[in-house]
Amino acid sequence: MSQTAFSFLTAGRIEFGRGVSDQTAQITLGFGRRILLVRGRSVARVDALRDEMRALGANVAEIFSSGEPTVQALDAGLTAGRDLQADAVLAVGGGAVMDLGKAIAALLPGDGAVMDHLEGVGGARPLTADPLPMIAVPTTSGTGAEVTKNAVIIVPEAGRKVSLRDPRMLPDVALVDPALTDHTPRAQTLASGLDALTQVIEPYVSSRANPLTDALCRAAIPKGARALTRLAEAECPQARDDMAFVSLAGGLALANAGLGAVHGLAGVLGGRLGAPHGLICGRLLGPVMVANAASLRAAGAASERFQDVAEWVGQGVDLAPDSVFEQMPELLDRWQVQRLSQWLSAETDLTQIAEEAAGASSMKANPCVLPVSELVGIMRQAI
Repeated sequence: MSQTAFSFLTAGRIEFGRGVSDQTAQITLGFGRRILLVRGRSVARVDALRDEMRALGANVAEIFSSGEPTVQALDAGLTAGRDLQADAVLAVGGGAVMDLGKAIAALLPGDGAVMDHLEGVGGARPLTADPLPMIAVPTTSGTGAEVTKNAVIIVPEAGRKVSLRDPRMLPDVALVDPALTDHTPRAQTLASGLDALTQVIEPYVSSRANPLTDALCRAAIPKGARALTRLAEAECPQARDDMAFVSLAGGLALANAGLGAVHGLAGVLGGRLGAPHGLICGRLLGPVMVANAASLRAAGAASERFQDVAEWVGQGVDLAPDSVFEQMPELLDRWQVQRLSQWLSAETDLTQIAEEAAGASSMKANPCVLPVSELVGIMRQAI
């Protein structure tokens, strides 16, 4: 039987390993001398990087990212970039910083408004010009945003998280240095790590999976489950290295094979309620996997991939594979990962959330269609 055709897109250059971030200034200034630096507020190493670039003759303007990017934050970043006449955008931080940096780099050369290009609530127009060069340096292991072709933007007026998406938004350079994640607080480590694990599981069971994404996911799923278990217990450099790889693999996989119902729900829940993305994904993963597997069995469809994932995750977290996803809520309780009761309650209109999520772009790659009633039941299990 002939091989199914597929395509695979990723960042122009990926550097992975401890110490690769030492090259950031040199690589960035290879794209120009007017650098828009997108960053969080409290990381001293980014101050040192800014000062290093300035010492090398660069004109560096800073944009501080606070939480997940909104349309308003993106507009402010575009204004700063135009005032600087930026040659390139450098983003150093977590997934929200990466997304803001990619969106600014994408829209700076064009002439349209932000809403013209957003999916779902905007015009979803393609970019009118090629993005500025963009260099991504992640400091967390979760989203894999350093190798994805979209940026997630909050539209407060619509209560939605939506994507700005274009293959040209893939960063020119991704520098993935696991050392930058050392000693991240435990709660943040587990939340971002659960996001990373979800992002290698959903593409593996996706309706758009291909041989390259399969290879990445097969390597990353067992590694991610083991690393999360280790980091739930104590700090561990090897586990940090493994989670950085899992996060990178997840970004590569989702950009080429899509996601599923976990992220379809998470986009709406995060936009409406402000709950942390990784936490939502972790709490929805088990119930979604159970529902998907049951739906496929009922339809007489093959579920070997779900059995693969159950084996890999079960071994990694030391749970019986035949019930690992049913047991995941209790496992997360033992790890002291918050449930979603802080954001969801008996008064929350879960049906409306489920109806919105059913139309989300992430849902299109889910291996089966889950009815609204099933999506409501999944959310109830996360409360």
